[in-house]
Amino acid sequence: MEEVKVVYHVPALLEPCMEHLDIKPDGVYVDVTFGGGGHSREIMSRLGENGHLFGFDQDEDAMRNALDDKRFTFVRSNFCYLSNFLKYYGEEKVDGILADLGVSFHHFDDPERGFSFRFDGKLDMRMNQKASMTAADLLNTYTEEQLADVFYLYGELSNARKLASAIVKARSSKQLERISDLLAVLDPFFSRDKQKKDMAKVFQAIRIEVNHEMDVLKRFLEQAKKSLKPGGRLVILTYHSLEDRLVKNFFRAGNFEGKVEQDFFGNRLAPFRLVNNKVIVPDDDEIARNPRSRSAKLRAAELI
Repeated sequence: MEEVKVVYHVPALLEPCMEHLDIKPDGVYVDVTFGGGGHSREIMSRLGENGHLFGFDQDEDAMRNALDDKRFTFVRSNFCYLSNFLKYYGEEKVDGILADLGVSFHHFDDPERGFSFRFDGKLDMRMNQKASMTAADLLNTYTEEQLADVFYLYGELSNARKLASAIVKARSSKQLERISDLLAVLDPFFSRDKQKKDMAKVFQAIRIEVNHEMDVLKRFLEQAKKSLKPGGRLVILTYHSLEDRLVKNFFRAGNFEGKVEQDFFGNRLAPFRLVNNKVIVPDDDEIARNPRSRSAKLRAAELI
């Protein structure tokens, strides 16, 4: 019987990412979200003999996709430790950094990872399976106020307090351990026409909190700024408004508030120059090839 090859992840906006990285054959680059290696393979195809690529991923499963090439180094780590590992490998400054902040097909399609409400499985949602806190831990230990904050801030759900109250009430008689447990509690709060969209927001909010995604993104952006050579490119794919706002502000002003500082003469002190003034989104062909890229936004900047 012919073996069926499982797709780990289809890289989003592949050609625009490569174009905006402006890859030099002898340059040093970093793919901080290696995953299935789709973007990395394309970067490698454009590197010469003296070029090098570092691929970061904290997920043990991604290690199986590591490239067998002397010009490639796999780093099993969260990208918030970017600068530390670059120094460890003797590359303090690089020519370009790519980050695809989307969750891979692999994570969504594995029931036991708990990232999707399409399957029943454990309430896990850890990107790094060695991390201590799972989605179940969060749902069973956070206070009602903490849960409401998570749903409101990271899921932008208007009924966040009602959802939190229902979860606290339900767990008093039975711990929430599986996806089906959570769905049973939340199902009455969502109308049929909006159920999938709203449930996706709930799962997004829990995932962001479990993996500390917003704090990690901030730490990564600060380190990326320090790790690029002058003229180096930073290319980032975002998928929801929270992370996109952070990236947009950071590219514009070098801080997360988006406030541009000026010197005594009124000159802008922002560390980056925007490569694309208008955000790049998938066209119809891209979405047909990769439906999960529908919400992707590409922003690119060059260190001044």
